[in-house]
Amino acid sequence: MSDPGFDAFDHEAHMRRAFDLAREAADRGDEPFGSVLVRGDSVAMADSNRIVTEDDVRRHPELHLTYRACRENSPAERAATVMYTSTEPCPMCAGGMARAGFGRVVYSVGGDEIAEFTGRGPSVRSAEILDGVTEVVGPVLNAEGRAVHEAYGW
Repeated sequence: MSDPGFDAFDHEAHMRRAFDLAREAADRGDEPFGSVLVRGDSVAMADSNRIVTEDDVRRHPELHLTYRACRENSPAERAATVMYTSTEPCPMCAGGMARAGFGRVVYSVGGDEIAEFTGRGPSVRSAEILDGVTEVVGPVLNAEGRAVHEAYGW
């Protein structure tokens, strides 16, 4: 496969779209998490957290987008895809992503920072789970991402 050109993607625009989705989730009554899948520097899919409003612990945006991508895209298409996510994927979501084989995951707020906001202990970092499968990059636009969580008021 040719180089998908991830470094040339508009990282800030895609991350800000994930922030918008996270704010939409919070406004709806869910926790503030949002994610987009990007291929060819264009958003292919987007989702926000829906664990409360759909009463489904699996409705993390990263996991739901991973599910959809595995059903709708070939392995080569997934390898040419970047997931931009407002917050570093939890171990459950990263485990799903390992199966999907995305080319890259870019996050804003780290799992260690979420542990500070929520008071929950830190968990296994996504880079450990995705090591050798998917490149993990972050934090990107960290102050803006943290502001989403500060506004939520964990």
